[in-house]
Amino acid sequence: MTIYRTHTCGELSKKNKDKDIILSGWINKKRDHGNLLFLDLRDNYGVTQCVVDKSNKCFKDLEKVQLESVVKINGKVVERTKDTINPELNTGEIEVNIISFEILGHCKELPMPVFSDQDYSEEIRLKYRFLDLRRKKIHENIVLRSKVISFIRSKMLELGFLEFQTPILTSSSPEGARDFLVPSRLSPGKFYALPQAPQQFKQLVMISGFDKYFQIAPCFRDEDSRADRSPGEFYQLDLEMSFVEQEDVFNIVEKLMTSLFKKFSSKKLLFEKFPKITYEETMLKYGTDKPDLRNPLIVNDLTDIFTREDVEFDIFKKLVKSGSKVRSIVVKNTKDKPRSFFDNIDKWAKEQGASGLAYFTFEKQKNISGKGPVGKFFSENSLKEIMKITSAEIGDSIFLACGKIKEVEKIAALARDKIAKDLNLIDEDKFAFCWIVDYPMFELDDLTNKIKFSHNPFSMPQGDIKNINFKKPLNIKAYQYDIVCNGVELSSGAIRNHVPDLMYKLFEIAGYDKKKVDEKFSGMINALSYGAPPHGGIAPGIDRIVMLLANEKNIREVTMFPMNQNAEDLMMKAPSTVSDEQLKELGISLKKK
Repeated sequence: MTIYRTHTCGELSKKNKDKDIILSGWINKKRDHGNLLFLDLRDNYGVTQCVVDKSNKCFKDLEKVQLESVVKINGKVVERTKDTINPELNTGEIEVNIISFEILGHCKELPMPVFSDQDYSEEIRLKYRFLDLRRKKIHENIVLRSKVISFIRSKMLELGFLEFQTPILTSSSPEGARDFLVPSRLSPGKFYALPQAPQQFKQLVMISGFDKYFQIAPCFRDEDSRADRSPGEFYQLDLEMSFVEQEDVFNIVEKLMTSLFKKFSSKKLLFEKFPKITYEETMLKYGTDKPDLRNPLIVNDLTDIFTREDVEFDIFKKLVKSGSKVRSIVVKNTKDKPRSFFDNIDKWAKEQGASGLAYFTFEKQKNISGKGPVGKFFSENSLKEIMKITSAEIGDSIFLACGKIKEVEKIAALARDKIAKDLNLIDEDKFAFCWIVDYPMFELDDLTNKIKFSHNPFSMPQGDIKNINFKKPLNIKAYQYDIVCNGVELSSGAIRNHVPDLMYKLFEIAGYDKKKVDEKFSGMINALSYGAPPHGGIAPGIDRIVMLLANEKNIREVTMFPMNQNAEDLMMKAPSTVSDEQLKELGISLKKK
């Protein structure tokens, strides 16, 4: 008990009947019935209905109080009649008869209502985030976030991990996204960087002899906003383990995720042992390395079909001869679907920048034939071969896309999601986790055509390290892996390269000579030369985990104080200009536009 309250607004019940109590909170709603004034008082814990009649001297004063003002109420708990019980409130069996009240904090005219969860513009919501956070849905999301983080901490300690904090001010990295730079006052002309992730530090923790490390790590990347990524900063569960193989990391993460998602969601886990899908397989079957396994549709390669003489679809045949690939998606039992369904999918594909999606339906009268715009171009034998490859049956339809490999993979992935959503094929009451494994160590840069690292440059290549064929770098696979849930990538991870000589060779392939590696990664490469254990880890994104558990589509809904899409904090007006004195102290001069 304090001078402000004997109870919270979420705990009173029939057992408190006839007791004198004190509540404090925000006025959530008011309902004036003439002789009676009802107000819902809200705090962090819930809502209590309070009532005052016209005979009370504070009636007129309460009528005038603005919503969202903070008030202290002295009153008596009374039991509601059966027909006035509110089952949606924990306190719904009682109400409080107001004896007196005191305004603790006046509220100005509201720029947006708090008692409603209706959507408002991003600008209003972020400028008045402190009001937005009072709203029920987002308030509960932030409480959920806190509980999720507490659970993760507890589980990681239970699994034998120690929590450490790594530096926030560090050196700039040549890999990954853009760094946020911090000028040094004591070393004019030099800069710290905010960490994009504690990657090098957590490896140094392993080299230092600590066996299992974790932290809820803040990470900073100067990159554009997306629905599943905050601009500026985000948080991840950073973990690293010594003397482990890939499977050991998987076992720990699966234990954590299954217990976490069972604890905080009523949705079912489609798999408790997460399936492993190779990068090559996922790009073929789903067109993406972030597959939603709740979606039953599968992509098949039909490129070879268009080299047959009994296929007369000349547009695709010419493209295939020039190196294009053909991908297909079969939709089951579509005989009752109108022509408009297929045409709308084709139109949608063109809106995504593709040339469209060809389609036809398998039918059989005397012979098997293709019904639809391009069905006539296929012989019965070629249709039988397509049915064999795709497991299609009579009455099913097939969509076809043709193009360069990356283009056709992209439209196949988008079409797979689009068709499944249009046909309600996705079970929204499930979580489907999977691992994507066997990523290539290197890839060709689309712009420069030069070889670059495809994922993490500190990853261990697969196979016998003494016999790796460095002359064919694009064939080298790495112990790199992603964990994906419902089409959302939660994290990338890897078994790390702990052998300095091997690291030099791999960086040389990507264009870094020994001198440059020593210069950019001096702390890491030096530490590895003093006896480093085999080690590996991963860093699932906290924001994305909570987004899935809260059933939200935008990461802003589970972040307490997010920036807008231009990386601006509208509430605190950041970024902001600084004084000439501050710049002078840092040895910085600004170019005038």
